Amino acid sequence: MDYTIVMDSGADLNEDIKRQIPLRVVPLSVVLGEHHFLDENVNIQDFLAEMKRTESAPQTASPSPSGFLKWFEEAENIFVVTLSSKISSTYNNALLAKTMFLEQQGRQFIHVFDSLSASAGETLVGLKIAELAHDNLKKEEIVGRVNQYIKEMRTFFLLDSLEHLIKSGRLNRFAGTVATWLSIKPILGASDEGTIDLFEKVRGSKRAFSRFLEIIGEKGEKLEDKVLGIAHCNCLDKAMALKEEVVQKYSFKDVIIVEMGATISAYADEGGLLIAF
Repeated sequence: MDYTIVMDSGADLNEDIKRQIPLRVVPLSVVLGEHHFLDENVNIQDFLAEMKRTESAPQTASPSPSGFLKWFEEAENIFVVTLSSKISSTYNNALLAKTMFLEQQGRQFIHVFDSLSASAGETLVGLKIAELAHDNLKKEEIVGRVNQYIKEMRTFFLLDSLEHLIKSGRLNRFAGTVATWLSIKPILGASDEGTIDLFEKVRGSKRAFSRFLEIIGEKGEKLEDKVLGIAHCNCLDKAMALKEEVVQKYSFKDVIIVEMGATISAYADEGGLLIAF
């Protein structure tokens, strides 16, 4: 099948994934203090250091439809994967780009998937599309199977720092200061509708890490048929430790690790982890 997968920069990738699938990335915009830039080839260490120095929280903005349009002529079949429509307008802009392109060019297959997730969750959707295309499934069958995959996927965040939540106003400064002093670590989860909600609050980094690991067994089904995606915000050692524990405890078909780009790091902050399966 002649196809291209177009994703926004909310999908976190590694070099192996970039080599595996025909992929194009449409960057979101990031605003940090007085700096305004696209999320492409960003040095994450420098970005996180600037986040700490800046009093205001970083903000992200969805790419315009034109960001998607330029890739739609690359193949006969285009599969687009976006951040959850409940946390970004990227999905709606991609749909608009599809409408604009088909009005101008006429017949072509373009399907836009709402990942209902982010980061490694979005990445797993792209990998599933590539797997099914490699198996020579018809495009309509790929759409059906991927929609079911998205429906069954689970996504969880473990935040190490509350600094960004305090800066953005999502967490009261006094409550955030107390929570930081008590070493409260929030675990967030994506709902069935694609919103990101508080799942649990755990006191202490070690307990939170252990609880994060337990959630996989509680929420996962048929893990032997699934890939686990782990995304980290400048904490590879922590991600590797999690992978090691997962391999010992569960029977995933594969475990992949990716580093968060600026889009996701702006919210997860340094030390944050995300899992999707």
